[in-house]
Amino acid sequence: MNGLALFQFIAVVLIWGTTWIVIKDQLALVHPSWSVTYRFLVGGLALLAWCRMRGLPLRVPRASLPFLLLFGAAQFVLNFNFVYRSELYIPSGLPAVAFALLMVPNALLAWLFLARPVTRRFLLGSALGIAGVGMLFVQQLSHPGDRSETLVGLAFVGAAVLSASVANVMQASPAARRFPALAGLGWAMLMGAALNALVALGLAGPPQWDARPQYLAGLLFLGVVASALAFGLYFDLIRTMGPAEAAWTGVPIPILAMAISTLLEGYRWAPLAIAGSVMALLGLVVALKAPAPRPAQA
Repeated sequence: MNGLALFQFIAVVLIWGTTWIVIKDQLALVHPSWSVTYRFLVGGLALLAWCRMRGLPLRVPRASLPFLLLFGAAQFVLNFNFVYRSELYIPSGLPAVAFALLMVPNALLAWLFLARPVTRRFLLGSALGIAGVGMLFVQQLSHPGDRSETLVGLAFVGAAVLSASVANVMQASPAARRFPALAGLGWAMLMGAALNALVALGLAGPPQWDARPQYLAGLLFLGVVASALAFGLYFDLIRTMGPAEAAWTGVPIPILAMAISTLLEGYRWAPLAIAGSVMALLGLVVALKAPAPRPAQA
């Protein structure tokens, strides 16, 4: 991992590690689909405004529009509608923990559709990471509450992970290199916002709004920072590192999310959670460590 990739990796972790608690607040009064609509409307406009300010191309080839529509539906409609709904049933830390396993379907789909090899080092690191995340997962499930609601929430999270994985692998495909990256991402977000508005109209009726200042502040953070900025960094990681490797950002994110929960929600770190965090981070180091260079042949 070079210096730029490391910076992007850390930035994505820091940004997305804080989004879960913000999403929870977005669900106070507004239907999830409307909150998702507003988020990606803000995110898409912010990306296109940035492109115009920097003199970057805004147009994408007409032939790429179906790809962007499908990508936007998977990433910004299905994925986030499932995530927001999951937080109606389960604590905010649990979806973050589940998304740490995104590397698994990403690796499998990239192997199936993009012929990307899976190294032994990556498999070993993944096994450690999955074990560590599983320990965190058990810790979260041990909390008191309605188990039937927990299962519904987990079903939504599982659907969100699969939707996100499809979108991740699409970003690593040759078709994703046929249009300007940031402009394509911005238009995909706006397409996603339009589709989300249709979903919201069908499920919740006319647009809803929350007049609290913290709702607007949270929406701006989620739209500009957690969407426009973070997705731009993350999808660049996918193109340079690969979808399976980039998905390892999901391992430290729940650890950070639960650290924030410790400060704001009174989360208590049990020995199992501590051990799981250490094992997951160890797996991250093993999976992403570059192999030693071979000595030059005489």
